[in-house]
Amino acid sequence: MTKYREILRLNSQGMSQRSISSSCQCSRNTVKKVLERAEKQNIAWPFKEDLTDAELQEILFPEKSAISNRRLPDCEYIHKEMAKSGVTLSLLWNEYCEQCRLSGEIPLMYSQFCRHYRKYAHTTKATMRVKRKPGEILEVDWAGKTASIQNNITGDPIPVYIFVATLACSQYTYVEGFLSMNMESWIQAHVNTFAYMGGVTRILVPDNLKTGVDKASRHEPKINRTYHEMAEHYGTAVIPARVRHPKDKPNAEGAVGVITTWIIASLRNQQFFSLAELNKAIRYKLEEFNQKPFQKKQGSRQIAFLEEEKSLLMPLPASPYELATWSMASVQYDYHISADKNHYSVPFEYIRHTVDVRLTSNTVEVFYHNHRIASHVRLKNQEGQYVTIADHMPETHKKYLATDSDYFREWASSVGKHTEIVVDAILSFHKVEKQGYRSCTSLMKLADKYSLTRLEAACKRALSYSPKPNFKTVQTILQTGQDKIQDQAIETKRHSSHGFTRGASYYGGPAND
Repeated sequence: MTKYREILRLNSQGMSQRSISSSCQCSRNTVKKVLERAEKQNIAWPFKEDLTDAELQEILFPEKSAISNRRLPDCEYIHKEMAKSGVTLSLLWNEYCEQCRLSGEIPLMYSQFCRHYRKYAHTTKATMRVKRKPGEILEVDWAGKTASIQNNITGDPIPVYIFVATLACSQYTYVEGFLSMNMESWIQAHVNTFAYMGGVTRILVPDNLKTGVDKASRHEPKINRTYHEMAEHYGTAVIPARVRHPKDKPNAEGAVGVITTWIIASLRNQQFFSLAELNKAIRYKLEEFNQKPFQKKQGSRQIAFLEEEKSLLMPLPASPYELATWSMASVQYDYHISADKNHYSVPFEYIRHTVDVRLTSNTVEVFYHNHRIASHVRLKNQEGQYVTIADHMPETHKKYLATDSDYFREWASSVGKHTEIVVDAILSFHKVEKQGYRSCTSLMKLADKYSLTRLEAACKRALSYSPKPNFKTVQTILQTGQDKIQDQAIETKRHSSHGFTRGASYYGGPAND
């Protein structure tokens, strides 16, 4: 509010309007209007009775008192609505004006509407939702300073890299130490962060480090495939900060500096001999840091998180993300790819194609043009092993894979009863049935060469010679065509009283009638 009392007091001392303006921190036009109104109202310093600035305003500028008759906005309702995605102060002001119109009240101007909300947010809440909405952004980065643990044998220090993640709205922070800044540590840090916060933000803002971004670009940055897959698993999106634009993630940058002092520097005089021991101490200091009151506003990071942000985080998936590594492989002629020193099958149609291989701790997945074509349980602590799925094999290979005694007997029964007897005889002839598999397979090839009908006839002919014929007997019958000779002629010849009878014509005599 304008300092009316001070303006009139200084004017009574003969000070210029320029000096009064500078002293009261208001414009010269304001000073001029106040002095003109005071002269009209015959008000001069000292006052006959004590008047406050608010009372002077009502006397000098009665039109301004009409503002008090205007409907004040519900700042608590505004604060709750601002937490929702897409809601802005401009939208809420339009809705407020519509409500005033329907109720016949006079609304505040947009600037006054915003001023009331800002005052409410700064005096009664820990955070203000004008730029950062709760549950929207998580900023992540590696701290520039490192901690260390001691080698329990040599005593040499081992550097530990500090991961920092900060929620943009509540400033709630997660910190953890890792022995390296590789992809595995980067992904595990995010998984642990989401578990610690009990939810997921809609946007991740990392730096342009190689474990997160393959190719930095102002317009279309290329996200690392594993990092993108992790983001898809949690239903969030990765929007990297621009190169040399630390203000794109100011909360993480600010938290890194504070964490360096509050956690890393505070532990400088302590010795740790394992990463787990160091992270336990970091977690204790982290809880203190999140519970530490803000300096310029009420509450703390933890209070702001629990009251305003936690309920607006997206829920965690049913299971945490499992780190996967990607590689490329070529499908060999035996329809297998090499992965982790073992061999896994893919459908034979992809022979000589290049595929993408995704390895997790438990599975091996094969993709062709982003379409999964095979999945296997990953072999552990083994090398040079083959894992083959029958459906990946050609039909001819499937038949060979499925060859057992039941398979041969089933096939023989479909040909005929004589073939079935011959196959059973071949299998039972050997002490071990597998010894007869090759003969049965050869018998099937004879069917392909001579037809099933002739094979059945040959088996019938072979059984007339022996109750347990072998493959060679059946093959000879088919090769000589004996299966085509009429059974009646054979029977007549077999039951003849003489093996060979020469007629009269053989000796030149007349043939008998």
